Amino acid sequence: MILLQSQSRFLLQTLLNRVQNLEKAVELDYHWVEFNDVRYHILVSTKNPNVLLLSVSLPTPPPEAVFMGGLPGGAIEAIKAAYGVVVHILDPPRDGFNLTLKLNLAKLPPDEVSSMLRRIHFPTLLIHVWIRYALLVKIASVREVVLGAPLRVVLKHLASRTVVPDVDRVLALVHRPKESFFLVSQPDKVTVVFPMRFKDSIDTAFATSFLQEFVEARRAAGLNNAPPCLWSPTPPLELNEAPAEALSANAGFVSFVIFPRHVEGKKLDRTVWNLSTFHAYVSYHVKCSEGFMHTRMRRRVESLIQALDRAKPGGEDKKKSPNSRSFKRLSLSDARANSIS
Repeated sequence: MILLQSQSRFLLQTLLNRVQNLEKAVELDYHWVEFNDVRYHILVSTKNPNVLLLSVSLPTPPPEAVFMGGLPGGAIEAIKAAYGVVVHILDPPRDGFNLTLKLNLAKLPPDEVSSMLRRIHFPTLLIHVWIRYALLVKIASVREVVLGAPLRVVLKHLASRTVVPDVDRVLALVHRPKESFFLVSQPDKVTVVFPMRFKDSIDTAFATSFLQEFVEARRAAGLNNAPPCLWSPTPPLELNEAPAEALSANAGFVSFVIFPRHVEGKKLDRTVWNLSTFHAYVSYHVKCSEGFMHTRMRRRVESLIQALDRAKPGGEDKKKSPNSRSFKRLSLSDARANSIS
């Protein structure tokens, strides 16, 4: 299994190239889409090459998942906590986007060195490079910071064994255009339920088989500490309070039970990312499985064609020598005709 990275590789590479060439006045205007749901736009002008505008368009939320000011709950606070003074939020964002961030690349912190790194006597230049790269990776992970903000809030309360106040027991969070997954919070655990939907019937068949095997793999002895995982063709009982129109799923429902041990310390970031992109993770492996089977089928067809090419429709005519004789079996009527003649 291949796990998806939280940072956008193209965005990270663009930021690194821009930081390494700040003295060059280069105009940038890039558009791209990742995970088939989040659209990015980068804009840099030659008049102010140190300033980079990063705009993000998020998936359209379904009726049961509410955005506040065009963003998930807690997204503004998460952005400020993650990026500090390096990033400024433009209000309103650029047309067609939910969020626009103004990055002043000249303000990247070259002199902020953590006390822990000072104690282990890293060379100063190496420390500066490491801190700057870590911040750029965090900026490139803006999808996780924004879309994962409400999930992070719920899981932080789980770590302290509490429940988010003034929040419905069943909370819907957007993760795909007009699709959501659900959180059922309790002080000692959070149940995460994904309705799995696919447009193509072949994808649906592959995904159903994949998810059933996914649940079986969780029972292996080496995965005892992983969150419990269940699959069912019908909505689980935890979603009795969810709207009926949000519970249509042609590939069943997958449930994970998250306990406080799964969100302790650095595990929180990994858990938030893996849950936020679970549908993309399944879709990726479904497409890989289809590609693998198509490759095997093409190879099999090619081998059969080669076998047919080598095959011959009949035995070769034997070369007859001058002394060789051949006999032809005659029918009874031919034999009588020859004897009369």
